[in-house]
Amino acid sequence: MKKIGILGGTFDPIHNGHLRIGNSAYQEFGLESIWFMPSGIPPHKKDHKVTEGEMRRDMVKLAIADTPYFQYSDFEMNRKGNTYTAQTLTLLREAYRNMNFYFIIGADSLYQIEQWYRPQLVMKQAVILAAGRAYGMWHRSFEEQICYLTERYKARIYPLHIPEMDISSEEIRAAVAQGRSIRKYVPDAVADYIDARGLYRQKG
Repeated sequence: MKKIGILGGTFDPIHNGHLRIGNSAYQEFGLESIWFMPSGIPPHKKDHKVTEGEMRRDMVKLAIADTPYFQYSDFEMNRKGNTYTAQTLTLLREAYRNMNFYFIIGADSLYQIEQWYRPQLVMKQAVILAAGRAYGMWHRSFEEQICYLTERYKARIYPLHIPEMDISSEEIRAAVAQGRSIRKYVPDAVADYIDARGLYRQKG
């Protein structure tokens, strides 16, 4: 059975933190490859207008182009309507029966996963790799949360030994809107793409 990492998200835009997490998962767990899988219409992203899918796809492809074990996947992008992780994993397991999937999430998602659509199905169908640490805002420690979910859902959850980068896609969009450089946080090819197409700039 091939071991495949799934790194999903809006990727609006993809940044160096995503790439570091993908590298960590690949190296720590001996994965065959990491599939970067931009979401189509993410049901939890109602607070801002999500950039057109083709542009998010282009940025992901540019970001991962130089890493042979990183692959782009349009599995979610091609689906209609809201895309839920539980449904995606079900369809992946049906389509690729010779693969074991490792679903890669950030520390915050580890605490929010019970609010997802059918979380028990998510944890049943993939090994969960959690990146980063939790700081102060949660009532359980990172290790306690892993133990809690493991016991309650018979989940397979393992920490990735890498801190999450202290930058988010939201902060990168804000930096571009304010005219600040983002080259510290995204690959040069992604920064060039954002600049050439005027993405995330303030209107008017």
